[in-house]
Formats: sequence, C-alpha cells, structure tokens
Amino acid sequence: MLLLLLGIIILHVAVLVLLFVSTIVSQWLVGHGYATDLWQNCSASSTGNIHHCFMSSANEWLQSVQATMILSIIFSVLSLFLFFCQLFTLTKGGRFYITGIFQILAGLCVMSAASIFTVRHPEWHLNSDYSYGFAYILAWVAFPLALLSGVIYVILRKRE
Repeated sequence: MLLLLLGIIILHVAVLVLLFVSTIVSQWLVGHGYATDLWQNCSASSTGNIHHCFMSSANEWLQSVQATMILSIIFSVLSLFLFFCQLFTLTKGGRFYITGIFQILAGLCVMSAASIFTVRHPEWHLNSDYSYGFAYILAWVAFPLALLSGVIYVILRKRE
C-alpha cells in the first residue's frame, strides 16, 4: 500500500511539474528566431540570445487559455492538498472522491486550454515556418496523466 501511495504522489507531482512548466515557459509556438507562450512573444538572434519580448495580445481566446491553464494548476494543487488531508482524516474504506474530481477538473482545464490554442491558429498548420513548442506538447502530455491520476484517486480506497 505504501508503494501505491508513493506512486500516486509521484504521478501527481509529475503532473504538477508539467502544468507549471507548460504554463511558464515561452515555447508554445516557435519559429525562425521567434518564440511565444501564453504571456509574451519573444524574438531572438541566430545565436539564441533574446532581443525583444512583448506582452502577448489581449485577445479573449488567449485570456481564456491563460485562465484555464491557471485553473488547472490551482485544481491540481488543491487536489494534492485534499489528498493529504483525506489521507489522515478519511475513515477506513472511504474513497478519495473529492481529490479525484479536482484532479479530473485539472485535466479537463488543461485540455480546454490546449484545444483553444490549437483551434485559434489554423493558419499555422499550413505555414511551415512555425511549429508547436515543447511547452505546448507538455500541456497535452499533462492532460491524460491528470485524468489518469484523477481516476486512480476515485477508485482508490483508504486502508489501514
């Protein structure tokens, strides 16, 4: 049982790290000397030195991506906190429903954010100058891991 709990905690922390990195790092869209994320657009020289960074536009869709990514982090942190609280207060045989629900909500929020970002840029699919960066891919990787973690929490029963 201890190894199972340790594995669940490691999976949850891995999801949190993926969510933080994908939200913070400026690599959602990359191109020739250009990188953008949810917060700023940066241009760089051929050596990789960043020259100019500008705030991202105030489009409603970008603000919704920012909000859902932040919500996914909040839900995941809250889920981890609730897991530790329930671990010590839940009666024997009880299930971690609340923890699982918040983790599933985190997964759905990150899926919504990545989907909105994808849908709002159809012209980039045809333009070979730009590609999606590793932070965008990490967001998509965090989605199934968060859902898996949430389902595990819902199925998990507390034992003595």
